[in-house]
This record gives sequence, structure tokens and C-alpha cells, in this order.
Amino acid sequence: MQTRNPILDEFAKLTTGAMGLAQAAGEEAKTAWRAQTDRMVAEMDLVRRDEFDALKAEIAALRAEIATLKPAAKAAKKPVAGTSTASVPPTDAAG
Repeated sequence: MQTRNPILDEFAKLTTGAMGLAQAAGEEAKTAWRAQTDRMVAEMDLVRRDEFDALKAEIAALRAEIATLKPAAKAAKKPVAGTSTASVPPTDAAG
């Protein structure tokens, strides 16, 4: 035959209540911490990862385009062999 001890029953209820309270306090602390860090991140004006990746891809595409245009620009600047700009007589506007 098993007897019920009221002191142990009350202690078990108290312990269960304390554990529930501790768990609720932990959740509340986690929520407060998350809100604080979200506020700090918003104040720091940080960029999101997807925005960063999109900008990185755009910069890579622009660098590739510049790399293809540089040789063409250098070729356009080179004078053609046999021609000189010094042999052209200046034009007179009053003429």
C-alpha cells in the first residue's frame, strides 16, 4: 500500500511551477535579446546578404565588360602607321 505524502506533493508542485517559470523567463530573455540585437543591426545600417550577393554579381559582370573593352580602347588610341597629325596644315578660320 502506497501512502501519499502531502509535503512531497507540494514540493513536486513547487518544483514543477519553478521549472515552468524558469522556462518562461528564458523565452522572455531570448525575445528581449533578439529585439535588442535587431534594433542594433537596424541602427548600424547593415546590408542584407541577398543585396550584397546581387551587387557582387553586378560588379563581376562590369569588371568582365571592362576587361573586354580595354583592348578595343587601346587599339583605337594607337595611331595608324604612316600617318601623322603634324603634317596636316592648320586651317585658317578667316580664310
